[in-house]
Amino acid sequence: MTLEPGGRPGGEIKFIIGVLLSGIGMWLFFDSVRLTTGHHGLISSAFGGRGGGGGMGQTTSMAIILVPLFIGVIGLFFNVKQKWAWALTIIGILILSVEILSRMRPHFNVKASHAVLMLVMIAGGLGLTLRAYIEDGRAKINDDSEN
Repeated sequence: MTLEPGGRPGGEIKFIIGVLLSGIGMWLFFDSVRLTTGHHGLISSAFGGRGGGGGMGQTTSMAIILVPLFIGVIGLFFNVKQKWAWALTIIGILILSVEILSRMRPHFNVKASHAVLMLVMIAGGLGLTLRAYIEDGRAKINDDSEN
């Protein structure tokens, strides 16, 4: 007994080609995206960090973001069994992670013809993969109705 995509013979070529096309297209797509950092994060902008030209507003708001982590680490060094210190440390790490991730800005730098080719590869691959499953589902229905 051999295992085929969808559990039945046939359609495996379409499935494999579809997965390969989608995989290569997604690899090329994500390889074309560059991440840079922006000026304002989600949390720092809420604390008034929208000041222009790198003024004190942004520096002060970044320090406010680090306060829970700072206090939590102090509490952990004082007594590692304190639950509030663990909670503050975890909250501080989460806040810092959200701030860092929200400052990232993706830039898509690719020629238009390459972008179209990547999108066609992704869409075509997904279409072939889905077609292999739909044809397999129809074959199962036809086999069940004959029995």
